[in-house]
Amino acid sequence: MQGHNQQMLWVVLLGLLFVSPAGWTQQSGLNQTEPVRARPVGNLEDWSSLSLATSELIPERPLLGEKDGDDPQFVRELLQVQWRQGDPIDLYVIRPKGVVKPPAILYLYSYPSETDIFRDDAFCTAATRDGFAAIGFVSALTGHRYTNRPMKEWFVSELQEALGSSVHDVQMILNYLSTRDDLDMSRVGMFGVGSGGAIAILAAAADPRIKTIDLIDPWGDWPEWLAKSSLIPEAERPNYLKPDFLKKVAPLDPVEWLPRLKSQRVRIQQVLDDSVTPRTAQERIKAAAPATAQIVAFDTTEQFSGAVSGDKVVQWVKDQLRASPLQPATQHSQNSSAGKQAAKSNHDD
Repeated sequence: MQGHNQQMLWVVLLGLLFVSPAGWTQQSGLNQTEPVRARPVGNLEDWSSLSLATSELIPERPLLGEKDGDDPQFVRELLQVQWRQGDPIDLYVIRPKGVVKPPAILYLYSYPSETDIFRDDAFCTAATRDGFAAIGFVSALTGHRYTNRPMKEWFVSELQEALGSSVHDVQMILNYLSTRDDLDMSRVGMFGVGSGGAIAILAAAADPRIKTIDLIDPWGDWPEWLAKSSLIPEAERPNYLKPDFLKKVAPLDPVEWLPRLKSQRVRIQQVLDDSVTPRTAQERIKAAAPATAQIVAFDTTEQFSGAVSGDKVVQWVKDQLRASPLQPATQHSQNSSAGKQAAKSNHDD
């Protein structure tokens, strides 16, 4: 049964990493029966800034939607948090049983993901194993947060908003978690995939509470990514290569912020046959990583699958949070031959 659960966890992760928008349908969260309020734009937030200091976000009181404590290994809470009109966020706080104040790892998967994985018991078991809490949510303009918008507006067409507001969300979520007394907020990590990886880089640059980030094919190098990513419909691509659009997203380019992450532990896993992030953008991201970062490359999705099967996918970030500040943790996962070679060289090639 354990092997089956681990295999199911991997299947879910692969679906989130290489999901196609054509097979995606929007789902609502806690507010299924409530009318959606119009979202004001313009003066609420400065999406070009990573800092919360330039924005006026006032949190409402969190609402507890569900608490599940039946599983012998974890307690799962679904809360609704909100600091923007018309943009409630379903936030999952999943804690291991028997641990007083566990370290916390934020999980942010790539557009167009949903929150289904955080309701999966196999995921929750793996994520909380060894005494860690898992914090799950989706980014702006994603899943239940894509409401009351014209269909022509989506994550990439509104890239500045999607990135800027999501980076602010991470900081607001950390602010909320800091008000609880059941988490160790001195040991916080973040696991990001695709667009979630890009947001994790930006959030770590903005908030030193994030001590380590583990990234799978983060988006970035916007001029190259927008020109070549398979995610973008060809009919729309010219709109995103216009100087005005590129100028708006330039302050939110992960390649500009990665070199500044010198106090955090960083790992970047790149799947070289992933067409969502083109190879040229992957190379720029690799080159921008700080010298202390670990870069692991896999030639194919199959190699990547073998390296992170079971719960190995979340083990590295756990090891980093367990390690002392002056003693880096040893690598836990068994990588493919391509991954071993890349990890050994660390991106010095």
